[in-house]
Amino acid sequence: NKLGGVIALVMSIAILFILPILHTNKSQGLQFYPVNQILFWYMVIIIILLTWIGARPVEAPFILTGQILTVLYFSYYILNPMISKIWDNFLK
Repeated sequence: NKLGGVIALVMSIAILFILPILHTNKSQGLQFYPVNQILFWYMVIIIILLTWIGARPVEAPFILTGQILTVLYFSYYILNPMISKIWDNFLK
């Protein structure tokens, strides 16, 4: 679906511009958020795998893998602020 791909592409870029506006953590760095440090490296691995999948032919195993990795890519931007808020409340 070309429209879905275009929307996903625009959202993947737009989320990078929206993320600094939504950043409301008490600390600016990740050194105080150990779970978010793990999520960061999880995100690095996903980006590397998405880059690799993008170079593969459009065939059965690569299509499903790309879709799963895309869902995981966007879930990072949902999980990261939630876990930061939970960790801030835990440290109070």
